[in-house]
Amino acid sequence: MPAVTVENILTLPRIPDPDRAVCLDRPVLAITTAPKGVEGEGFPVRRAFYGLDPQVLDPFIHMDQMGEVEYGPGEPKGTAWHPHRGFETVTYMIDGTFQHQDSTGGGGLITNGATQWMTAGSGILHIERPPEALVASGGLFHGIQLWVNLPAEQKWTAPRYQDIGAARVALLSSADGGALVRLIAGEIAGLAGPGITHTPIAMLHVTVNPGAELRLPWRRDFNGLVYLLAGRGTVGPARAAIRTGQLAAFGAGDVMTLTADLVQESRTPNLEVLVIGGEPIGEPVAWYGPFVMNTHEELAQAFDDYRRGRMGTIPAGHIGN
Repeated sequence: MPAVTVENILTLPRIPDPDRAVCLDRPVLAITTAPKGVEGEGFPVRRAFYGLDPQVLDPFIHMDQMGEVEYGPGEPKGTAWHPHRGFETVTYMIDGTFQHQDSTGGGGLITNGATQWMTAGSGILHIERPPEALVASGGLFHGIQLWVNLPAEQKWTAPRYQDIGAARVALLSSADGGALVRLIAGEIAGLAGPGITHTPIAMLHVTVNPGAELRLPWRRDFNGLVYLLAGRGTVGPARAAIRTGQLAAFGAGDVMTLTADLVQESRTPNLEVLVIGGEPIGEPVAWYGPFVMNTHEELAQAFDDYRRGRMGTIPAGHIGN
C-alpha cells in the first residue's frame, strides 16, 4: 500500500495526545463485515457500509473498497458513462491508476495516493476506467469510493470536479510517531486537508505501526467511522477486535482510539485504516441507483431529466469509445 509516505515520520507535525482526564473516549456502537460484490463492468468491491443503520452513517450514503486485486493483462475494468445527482463522489486511489472524465470537462488520471472529488450537484455524466496502458499490462488496483450526501439546499448546486494530487495531502504524525496520518479533507489538530467539501466532513488514511496506538481527536458534532483496509487491531476503550474488511461505528465523544496488533500479516506489515466522519444532515433520503434526493418525486424528476439529456452531454473525443 504505497499511497503517500515519508522517509522520517518524526519530521511531521504531531497530533497532540488528547487529555485523558477531560476527553471522552468514544465507545464502539457496532462492528460490521463488508460483503464482497461486483461493480461497473465487473471490478470486485467490498460494500463497507453493509448492515449499518443509515442514521449512524449520515452524511455518508455508500462506500466501496475497490479491490485489492492483481489484474492480469486485459483484465482491468471500470464503469461506463453514467449520471449522478444530489451528492458527491470521492475516489481515493491507493494502488493503481484510474482515469476520470465528466460532462463538465473535468477529469484526468489519479494514481497512488491521489483523490478525485466530484460534486454531482444538479446533475453530471461521468466515466471511470483504467487507462488503456493498464488494461494492456494488468497490475495492482486498490482504492475507495465514498458517496457524501448533500443537504437539500445544495442538491441543485453546479457540478464541480477537484483533482487532489498525492503531493497535496497533509501528512501528520501521531503523538509518539507510531502512526502516519494522511489528511485528505477536514481538519485535525489545527491542520486542514486539501479537499473542499460542501458537507462538513473529515477523511483520513492512517498507517499504524504494529503494537502502536492512535488516539485521534475528533469533533463532537461529527459521527465517526473506521474501516480496516488491511491488518488486524482493536478499536475503542473496550479494545474490540477488528480485521481487514470490517468497519467500526463509534458513539459520541472526543477521541477515537485504535491499536494495531503486534503481529500483522506478512503482505501488510502495518494496520491500514480509512477514518471518516461528518456532520449529520438529518434529512430524509430518497436513493435509487445513481441519484440521492430527498423525495421520491425528486427521484422521478432525476430519471426524467437524464432521459431528456438535461444532465450534460458526453464530450467529443471521450474515453470509453
